[in-house]
Amino acid sequence: MRHLLNPLDFTVEEIDELLAVADDIEKDPSRYAHVCDGKKLATCFYEPSTRTRLSFESAMLNLGGSVLGFSSADSSSAAKGESIADTIRVISCYADICAMRHPKEGSALVASLHSGIPVINAGDGGHQHPTQTLTDLLTIHSLKGRLDHLTVGLCGDLKFGRTVHSLINALVRYPDVKFVLISPPELRVPEYIREDVLRANHIEFKELGNLDEALPELDILYMTRVQRERFFNEEDYIRLKDCYILTPKKMKLAREDMFVLHPLPRVNEISVEVDKDPRAAYFKQAQYGVYVRMALIMKLLEVKQPC
Repeated sequence: MRHLLNPLDFTVEEIDELLAVADDIEKDPSRYAHVCDGKKLATCFYEPSTRTRLSFESAMLNLGGSVLGFSSADSSSAAKGESIADTIRVISCYADICAMRHPKEGSALVASLHSGIPVINAGDGGHQHPTQTLTDLLTIHSLKGRLDHLTVGLCGDLKFGRTVHSLINALVRYPDVKFVLISPPELRVPEYIREDVLRANHIEFKELGNLDEALPELDILYMTRVQRERFFNEEDYIRLKDCYILTPKKMKLAREDMFVLHPLPRVNEISVEVDKDPRAAYFKQAQYGVYVRMALIMKLLEVKQPC
């Protein structure tokens, strides 16, 4: 039995195989409509989610399986003080696989140590978000045709953004990937990402405070929102939330083959006028999330591709 707790749980070869299955699902989803008949997915979400929870549920339903679970801590026995360890032991009696989101870092790891079924980390605090990373990798590969020889700009909240941390960890394993890290000083990537991931792997990167300066050299621009829920005080959030806003005027500085990604939800960091630009790929990215989660569920349940 395997779990997915962070993007490095799979080898590059396994990720490439997973993306190939997701690509095949996109081409003919009807072939996969019954591969998980009789299987149940538990979605244990201790904090709010729209895309991640619904895309997991959509993925399992598309595979012919069924879904059960809860969408907030208040609607689970966590409100009564039940531990994650006890919850996952019970869930293991009811379902075949579990997707868990929790505000505390390391919660998915704790669950995996006590689980009788595969556990998928659907986001743990500001730590990891591996299925968003798989979504991002599939999106980039589908749009650019490769995951190597890319210059990737990451913009906004790089300190608390778990999607950013996970994506960096995943992309450093591919050849000749460079990063441009665009943020205010208060929201720069954590020191462990800078030292233990980027410098330790001899990855070329630079940190900028200006989005306009970065745009002309990028193959991918990955925008993020400044997350109110990760701040300790409202004043800091208000001061920083509008630091970087992508507009059609700024998009004129970018290459014709650069694509804009965003894990969503967006607040105002991407102007709605940018949605009309063919390089805006964030809603397509949400669709890719369903395909890659379908492939992941199949892999962890050891379900074979249909003939």
